[in-house]
Amino acid sequence: MTTDVTIIGAGLGGLTLARVLHVHGIPATVYEAEPSPAARSQGGMLDIHDYNGQLALESADLSDEFRGLILEGRQAMRVLAPDGAVLHEMPDDGTGGRPEVQRGELRQILLDALPADTVQWGHKVSGARTLDEGRHEVTFADGSTVVTSLLVGADGAWSRVRPLLSTATPEYIGKSVVETYLYDADTRHPAVAKAVGGGAMIALTPAREIFAHRERGATLHAYVGLSEPQDWFASIDFTDAEAATARIAQEFGGWAPELTALITGGDIAPALRPLYALPTGHRWDRVPGVTLLGDAAHLSAPNGEGANLAMLDGAELGKALAAHRDDIEAALTAYEQAMFPRSTEAAIFEGAEAHGADSDNSTTHDLIAAITRHEQPQ
Repeated sequence: MTTDVTIIGAGLGGLTLARVLHVHGIPATVYEAEPSPAARSQGGMLDIHDYNGQLALESADLSDEFRGLILEGRQAMRVLAPDGAVLHEMPDDGTGGRPEVQRGELRQILLDALPADTVQWGHKVSGARTLDEGRHEVTFADGSTVVTSLLVGADGAWSRVRPLLSTATPEYIGKSVVETYLYDADTRHPAVAKAVGGGAMIALTPAREIFAHRERGATLHAYVGLSEPQDWFASIDFTDAEAATARIAQEFGGWAPELTALITGGDIAPALRPLYALPTGHRWDRVPGVTLLGDAAHLSAPNGEGANLAMLDGAELGKALAAHRDDIEAALTAYEQAMFPRSTEAAIFEGAEAHGADSDNSTTHDLIAAITRHEQPQ
């Protein structure tokens, strides 16, 4: 089988690329390892920024659909001390500069905007190789293959396409998070719901932190961050939910009960999420017929920009291909020359902000969304 544009990965970046190409009348096929759109949870809330993510949705002609997903009031942010005291509070200013949506719902409007056969589900990539004249062959786990004149790796942190361009691999950043959910919190956990407030909440010390976000309805989605080596987490049996919960909660002794209940009151087993990053400024020499976008290209430590940058990458690549329909290499060169500095600037600037001492910096608000995009190697 031979196709013109092959996209690996049906995340937000890959789907944005497919949609922008569709808007410009350029067909593409997206191959996704998951068996269906509902195969797993798509993570929690995302801030979609007016300077990147919203621009991508405009290019995809989906701004109206996006606005229909916005959860009003969720831009509110609270910073608490470990004892529960409110250190700082920012209301939702209503400007729409960083509105909150559910990641799964955002992905669904992209899926709904594509022809029915665009995404081929259940196609896990086992490898890719370069052929001649800028073509590449992708092999799937079931032994089937596809040959393409343009291959785009939108397949995340552990991309199977990246080795065609780069020897870089993600490295552990020294921190992991434990993910929990509390359902019907206003009724079942009113003190916790009050502490979190109407949007996002963060409480932190230098090596321990709790982020939480109010999702649709009364669901509280929390990320419990611990700066420890991977061996430390390996000593905890996360297949034993009760024991793992108790061990993580032990690290927050002395914290307010309305905060530690985000650990102990979870309605699902706690999930460990190690965090990884590619080298800041990761780039590659131009290889005919192949490129990367999103985390496959520039996975960074959580900074709130991952989903936004992935969508902007997809939109900008789609527009470059539409502008250079008869010259794929010109399109890829133009895209990469803009993408490399853009992603590097975001990693450096947002990373510095996220580690700064200023409690009212808005980057803190985005760390919650960023954590969900880090997955363990397959």
